[in-house]
Amino acid sequence: MKISAKRAEYVALSALVVSIVFFSVSFFLAGWSGSFTIYALSWLILSSVLIWLVLVIQFHQRALAEQEKLEMAQLAKSGQDRTIFRSSEGQEGLFAVAQRRLKLFEKWFIPIFSGLIAAYQIAFGLYLWSKVPKPEQIELSRPLICAIYMVAMAFVSFLISRYATGMAAESRWMPLRGGGGVLFVVALLCFAVAVGLALVQFKINVVIVVMRWIVPVLLVVLGAETTLNVILDIYRPRLKGQYSRAGFDSRLLGLINEPGGILRTAATAIDYQFGFKVSQTWFYKLLEKAVVPLLLFCIASLHLASCLVVIGPDEEAVIERLGRPMIVDGSRTLGSGIIFKWPWPIDIIYKYPAKKIHQLDIGFVAHTDPRLANQPLLWGMDHYKEEYNLLVATESLGGEPRQVGGAVPVSLIRAAIPVQYRVKDLYSYLYLHKDPSKTLEAICYREVVRFAASAKIETDRQGSSTSGKESLLGAGRAKAAAILKQRIQDKADEQQLGVEIVFLGLPGFHPPPKVAEDYQQVVGSVQKKQALVLEAQAKRDRDLSSLAGSVQKASELYSLAQSYQQARAGVDASAVAEAEGNLDEAFEQAEGDIFATVREAQSYGFEKARLARATGERFAEQLKAYMAAPEIYRRELLLSVLEESLANIRKYVVVTDPNDTQVFIIDVQEKLTPSLYELSGLEEAGK
Repeated sequence: MKISAKRAEYVALSALVVSIVFFSVSFFLAGWSGSFTIYALSWLILSSVLIWLVLVIQFHQRALAEQEKLEMAQLAKSGQDRTIFRSSEGQEGLFAVAQRRLKLFEKWFIPIFSGLIAAYQIAFGLYLWSKVPKPEQIELSRPLICAIYMVAMAFVSFLISRYATGMAAESRWMPLRGGGGVLFVVALLCFAVAVGLALVQFKINVVIVVMRWIVPVLLVVLGAETTLNVILDIYRPRLKGQYSRAGFDSRLLGLINEPGGILRTAATAIDYQFGFKVSQTWFYKLLEKAVVPLLLFCIASLHLASCLVVIGPDEEAVIERLGRPMIVDGSRTLGSGIIFKWPWPIDIIYKYPAKKIHQLDIGFVAHTDPRLANQPLLWGMDHYKEEYNLLVATESLGGEPRQVGGAVPVSLIRAAIPVQYRVKDLYSYLYLHKDPSKTLEAICYREVVRFAASAKIETDRQGSSTSGKESLLGAGRAKAAAILKQRIQDKADEQQLGVEIVFLGLPGFHPPPKVAEDYQQVVGSVQKKQALVLEAQAKRDRDLSSLAGSVQKASELYSLAQSYQQARAGVDASAVAEAEGNLDEAFEQAEGDIFATVREAQSYGFEKARLARATGERFAEQLKAYMAAPEIYRRELLLSVLEESLANIRKYVVVTDPNDTQVFIIDVQEKLTPSLYELSGLEEAGK
């Protein structure tokens, strides 16, 4: 008698070996071609390796248990009743080691292995989800060779899965259903990846891009279902002799692997609900026969729906007919509206939001977290997720180049430059360049580096250096943005990119955070210098304005004074006179302190002249009086002099007699305080 579990064990072992080979081949192809989809698929195949490994162990244990039953049955038929194997019914169970091991394995180890498989599927599904590259990152080498390998793997996987699923129809081989289901899905995914790789050769990337997401999602879904099955299996009642479905035996994959089972289940449910054999009626049989035509009709209808395309208000489109762009109404591009075309793959339409404003981040990588994107722009901190350094020119001092060991004087600076553009010629944008956005980004970086190498970051009073370069940290930022925008636009037009630069901003020029403090010290010194210079200019303007009325008047007076000095150094008297006249006229018309000083001098001269004239006229009149009475004039003049000179001196009148020695002193001045003599006389009078 043959052991039935051996056949299933051989099938599971063959599937295990094939899965290991497929995992190795797909992992190698992923690294060889750089395909993330094949790389993700390899880890899905590895999950099937784990499932087949469990099935190999399970059927091996079943084979051992069957072998043990056969041996015990042969011993029972031999008629040796007194053997140790027939001593009692309880003792027979003690020698059924393989059967006990099988029960232990199916009761405990299969759920544990199912939990481990679920953890593997969820962990690697989430890992692959986090590593899915961007849709535009499709750089594959040798896609057709990889597609051939994928087709071969799909074919072999399909054959093994069909054979295992057919065996699983027998109750004794039912565990093979879990391995057959996962291998059938591997076959479908390998075929889909092969189709996607073949289409990549024709620059149709939609299939391979979608497959990048399907594999990680499928791993997570299978892991979640396996986890749920393990949990529900704990509470499921177990009946003796009834097959207990393993946790890794996916019900979802069973729907794909055995679609006939769905129809049978639905028919049974309908019969139960209606109370009679609905599945035996003519309508149900007709519907069962028409399922395939209805499905084909739905697929054909969906395919014909590709003839109708709606282009949005901010979109433009290009139609390819058999790989060549079409010219419609004299134009290679189509505007917004409803477009009718031949079905795919005869006509393929490419839509692009050409009227939408797109942005390139030059010099930085923005934060994905919006909470970090609105931080203040300070020199001493990082502003973005990643920032790039630029070399800028450093202004030399005193005409001598500041070099250390022969190095060119340069500085480091970081720049955050958003460049916004829109597509103005969609045909040139799509067909003249493989990756136009990357080309435009490269042009932006090249022009930014060139401009930064010829610009400077020092700030001074005028906002520009002697060489005419404006500071990127000062007033030159707006001019720099206009220059950069024009240069990038010129280079884009030269390369026929078909884009229009709408806006270029320079909001984020700052030094690296490690040297920000040194930059701030330099900028602070420059600002102090500017403050001193501006203060000196203000004082100069204030002094000149108060002196001549305005700075312009003072400059004119200075120029005329220089002309006068130059004329005096020459021998031309007429030139001296002319310069002197111009200078006098300018002084006459001057305002401010000069006007006050000139007017004061004129007033003083007029006063002196009048006094001198009055003095002369008075002297003439005095001379006439002297000539008329010399003695009287002299005495009168003497008395006048005495009167003027003795005006503030106390005077006494002394009356004397030549023959008398008594002197009378009469003080005619009014006294404010009485003398001692007067006080004594008053006392005697009171007595």
